[in-house]
Amino acid sequence: MNDFPKITRFADAAALRARLAELDLELPVDDEILTAEAGSPLAEPHRFGNLPLGNRWCVHPMEGWDANADGTPSELTLRRWRHFGESGAKLIWGGEAATVVAEGRANPHQCVATAANRDGFARLLETVCDAHLEKFGATDDLVVGLQLTHSGRFSRPHGPQLEPKIAYHHPVLDAKFGIDPADDGPLLGDDDIERLIDAYVAAAGLAREVGFQFVDVKACHGYLMHEFLSARTRAGRFGGDLEGRSRFLTTTIERIRAEYADLQVAVRLSAFDLIPYEERNGQGVPIDYEPLLPYRYGFGIDADQPLAIDMRETVALIRRLEELGVVAINVSAGSPYYVPHIQRPALYPPCDGYPPPEDPLIGVARQILATRRLKAALPETFLVGSGYSYLQEFLPHVAQGVIREGWADAVGLGRMVLSYPGMPVDTLTLGKTVRKKLCRTFSDCTTAPRNGMISGCFPLDDFYRERPEAERLKEIKQAARG
Repeated sequence: MNDFPKITRFADAAALRARLAELDLELPVDDEILTAEAGSPLAEPHRFGNLPLGNRWCVHPMEGWDANADGTPSELTLRRWRHFGESGAKLIWGGEAATVVAEGRANPHQCVATAANRDGFARLLETVCDAHLEKFGATDDLVVGLQLTHSGRFSRPHGPQLEPKIAYHHPVLDAKFGIDPADDGPLLGDDDIERLIDAYVAAAGLAREVGFQFVDVKACHGYLMHEFLSARTRAGRFGGDLEGRSRFLTTTIERIRAEYADLQVAVRLSAFDLIPYEERNGQGVPIDYEPLLPYRYGFGIDADQPLAIDMRETVALIRRLEELGVVAINVSAGSPYYVPHIQRPALYPPCDGYPPPEDPLIGVARQILATRRLKAALPETFLVGSGYSYLQEFLPHVAQGVIREGWADAVGLGRMVLSYPGMPVDTLTLGKTVRKKLCRTFSDCTTAPRNGMISGCFPLDDFYRERPEAERLKEIKQAARG
């Protein structure tokens, strides 16, 4: 592993600022964590569409690998949602990645948002709201949504074996994930997409019926809706130019808005992608892209220099989404399957990843600064920032500065909320964090599901550390190191 300095080596905010300066990175790092009473920017209320929002903390949607076999939330799923409600965050952005059809599951234990599972999703919403009410006394400024998705190329509905559904044949990802470029079996036709749009609309109706205030139409991380945004080589209505490539997304949103006008719609978007990376000689390196220039297989990417970001299409797409009534964008990047250091900066890679090719602070800054650029281009757009967990004890120091400077409207927590769901309430009431609960980005919450186990914080959460999966996870990591 490259010898990048760990966050724990930085004694205070000034030391972190010095390291950022060494890397020629500009991030706001406040010297102290402010409480709500002391005027924390993170405590400022806002509006999410037409809904009051109590503060600027957000919980990102995740895949827990812990739903029941029928796609309903299990007790493990409900435990996570109870923690979301107790966290103090006022925006629960989907909380759960729920697929709209069973064959689109990323794993056999992903929630499935179909009518048959109505009662399970009602219980999910009830759990988070009851937990919030019990701890904070009211839910009138809590906003809760459900993320709707299809895993596309990364569908594993029955087990570890991929059962891909793809938008187009990708010359790198087909080879990486064992898809025959001459086999059009996994390729979804236009009629398949129309049926999927129906499924998204039905799932949105389910979310509305049980009381979710919004749905997130997921378009990030290499999953199906995101893959379509780069489908330049696809023929027909759902490929080619940006209008065609975004038609799956825009038509889905148009249909939801037409049928459920009182249901708000948001989008979690990979605002940029980069070419896939691989491990070579113990290092994470980009694939050899020279033979593929101009690179036609990414979104938010410079086709002539595919290690560079170009978000002109991203801005155009967001403007179009707002015209359709989308109230907020959750800004993410890349995919955990082929550029995890871009999407999820960490010092310790997941089992199917590669050693970080850069100081993970660069990956954090890349996402924060991309959101800043989007905010400058789209000042009226409600934007949630991602990629903060690697900052660890300095996460609230940077989050405060980002909100104060207007670089984003809310700051999202993903992995951090698994180990330390109480970070929002601790920062806003106590002005401090609990060090022993801070996510250290060991990637166990990714390595476990990659090996067919539930996702959770095995190093820091006693509940998971004492489960039998924890021992198996240790064995897997030891074997990988060997």
